[in-house]
Amino acid sequence: MNTRLLSPIVFALIFSLSLASCSQKLDTEGLNIENWKADRYGCKGLRMQDMQELERIKNNFLGASNQALIKTFGRPDRVELVDKSQSFFFYFLEPSPENCEGVESEKEPLKVLFRMNAISKVSEVTITDLNP
Repeated sequence: MNTRLLSPIVFALIFSLSLASCSQKLDTEGLNIENWKADRYGCKGLRMQDMQELERIKNNFLGASNQALIKTFGRPDRVELVDKSQSFFFYFLEPSPENCEGVESEKEPLKVLFRMNAISKVSEVTITDLNP
């Protein structure tokens, strides 16, 4: 077989496999992802049911791509660009007063913050009621 022909085929195969692996869903172990996606802005309180499990596995998401997060958890409730080198994905665990009807609260809602670095990989996962 001609090695000149083989080289582009091997390259194409490796390239397509690497693309497919970049955007796979993440392993969420015991999290109920259907409830998670159905509870936009935490308005229904479904995400809070998995709080302990999320606390236990949160560091498993370190190094994941932003596309893998979106595929797994759905579109973030809020995205905040801090500077050119980092951004945050917010997923509310408690109802967000700004986005949920009938919710009034003086304190910030509990949320999961995924800090994304310059190459769109998760560098930190925090569960907090503070804003970055």
